[in-house]
Amino acid sequence: MPTKKLDFKTGQYVVYPTQGVGKLLRVEEQTIGDQKIKMMVIDFERNHMTLRVPLERAELSGLRPLSSVKKMDEAIASAKGKAGAKRMIWARRAAQYEENINSGDPMKLAEVVRDLQRRSATDTMTFSARQLYLRALERMAQEFAVLHKMDLDAASDKIEDILGVPKEIDLNAIEEDDEEDDDGSDNDE
Repeated sequence: MPTKKLDFKTGQYVVYPTQGVGKLLRVEEQTIGDQKIKMMVIDFERNHMTLRVPLERAELSGLRPLSSVKKMDEAIASAKGKAGAKRMIWARRAAQYEENINSGDPMKLAEVVRDLQRRSATDTMTFSARQLYLRALERMAQEFAVLHKMDLDAASDKIEDILGVPKEIDLNAIEEDDEEDDDGSDNDE
């Protein structure tokens, strides 16, 4: 079965499904046994990892170029939609979310973000749901950051702003009005 030839260039950002966005450093030839194999060397700076992918297995591994800005915008728009039905037990849904995150597909990442995002400032999340949400958001933000030439934290914030995700409530924050009214007297009694 013929496959299309993926054409990557040194210095190009690429997406490896299970790791996110990395930069193609070079293509090198390695000898394994008595075979010479061309390997793509990809640096994942955020994970402090270098990955070598055989050139002939790149497509099969799911390695792909970055999405277009238009496709990323469509993914973010789909994450604004109504959360999907939650009829499955959590373990099955979590496994599906994990599979979507590891697919590297912006639309599947958007599904996870859509289903797990907080809808109001008082919404709570389980630890595992929060971890899945943050991983999906980070994968989307990695690609968004490179496409829009911004840092990862700014990209995450921008995506959450677009989606209208409420900010975390800082329980230690003191409102300015409370400080001004606090004259040492106890008026509440």
